[in-house]
Amino acid sequence: MNRERFTIRGSNCTLELGNRSLLMGTINVTPDSFSDGDQFYLKDRAIQQGERLATEGADLLDVGGESTRPFSRPVPLEEELRRVIPVVSELAKRVSIPISIDTCKTVVARAALDAGATIINDISALRFDPEMIQVAAAAEVPLVLMHMRGSPRTMQVEPRYDSLLSEVIAFLEERIQFACAGGVARERIIVDPGIGFGKTVTHNLLLIQHLDALATLGQPILLGTSRKAFIGAVLGKEVTEREPGSWATVCAGIINGAHILRVHEVSTCRQLVDMTDAIVNA
Repeated sequence: MNRERFTIRGSNCTLELGNRSLLMGTINVTPDSFSDGDQFYLKDRAIQQGERLATEGADLLDVGGESTRPFSRPVPLEEELRRVIPVVSELAKRVSIPISIDTCKTVVARAALDAGATIINDISALRFDPEMIQVAAAAEVPLVLMHMRGSPRTMQVEPRYDSLLSEVIAFLEERIQFACAGGVARERIIVDPGIGFGKTVTHNLLLIQHLDALATLGQPILLGTSRKAFIGAVLGKEVTEREPGSWATVCAGIINGAHILRVHEVSTCRQLVDMTDAIVNA
């Protein structure tokens, strides 16, 4: 399919989307991430990882200090600030690509923006903190709104849908309208179908297969599939062995309309993405 092209202009960054796929490198500053455990929990390691991802071809970095794996509990505000702000601050000095703050907390988002982040990635789609919309609107930054049933603690308790695609699309449209009513410019909103967030293995596979249905929203699409449990379920692989499966979902996502791919490994994925782009754009 031919992806729609978008230019998202924020106060401190501009994203050109659709001509080529952007890779968002993930930095989990947590002791309990499902994907990389506590590998980047220490500040210096997280900063080194961000620099490495940028060098290997990441177009954006996504820094998060709260695990959102199934059944996880929220992290106290002060602890999340302690984890992410020093990393964002230092990376903003060392890399030239935009930095996204992955948080549902207004205070963390505001502090990260002050420290040099230029994108807000809110997995709750502005549902968990009523003041987040004010921060996003005032800062005039790109905003990612993701679909999720419930919260990370409850989302995987027997997720069911009467009509998967229409329910995901309706949820995201309602969240877009909510954001716009609060002062967020629609042309700064990116949508994410929330792979692994309140979905079964089949739900995740169907969302990737029919990702082009989200084009009806008229917004750029971010897809985050990297190393997730549904890949392990299909392939029978542990987290550390899921990169080839992750790459397959990335390529399928691009073919079906994704603009940004959130990944943990960039060097090989960059080649796969560029080749898939060449096929899509031929």
